[in-house]
Amino acid sequence: MTRTAGSPPTGSAPKPAPLTIGELAARSGVPASTLRFYERRGLIASERTLGNQRRYPRDVLRRVTFIRMSQQLGIPLSEVQAVLGLLPGGRTPTAEDWARISRCWRKELDARLGRLEELRDRLEECTGCGCMSFSGCLLANPDGATGGKGGGAGPGGGDPRRLTRS
Repeated sequence: MTRTAGSPPTGSAPKPAPLTIGELAARSGVPASTLRFYERRGLIASERTLGNQRRYPRDVLRRVTFIRMSQQLGIPLSEVQAVLGLLPGGRTPTAEDWARISRCWRKELDARLGRLEELRDRLEECTGCGCMSFSGCLLANPDGATGGKGGGAGPGGGDPRRLTRS
């Protein structure tokens, strides 16, 4: 095998150059200030040059995408951080690694979808009854102390079909 000093052996690909914060921001669509915030929170990591400039490994781009997608699903950053901690260290995570950590939220997302469907269905009933009672309606006041005491805009406390506690 012939090679020059300092070059990689024939057949091995050179390691891709790390990304600057500007490159990572441009490729991810996430502002540099947000990337620095993620780094302070321990969600992503960079190395520093001799001039103290951040350099991100290319696999951080996928982490940033995962963080943003998780946020769009309403998952708190503290939970995102805990799940990212399940990724292997010392190597680029594989598709299987990402699939495994994505499954961590499957039950929670299914439960949220169920609650949203229930709220959607109740909204149709609630706006149809006309009571719109903040104190008695399960949709408007699901945890209220006065939820079971009736009230509402209609005569005699509103329509009995409304979503009040029994």
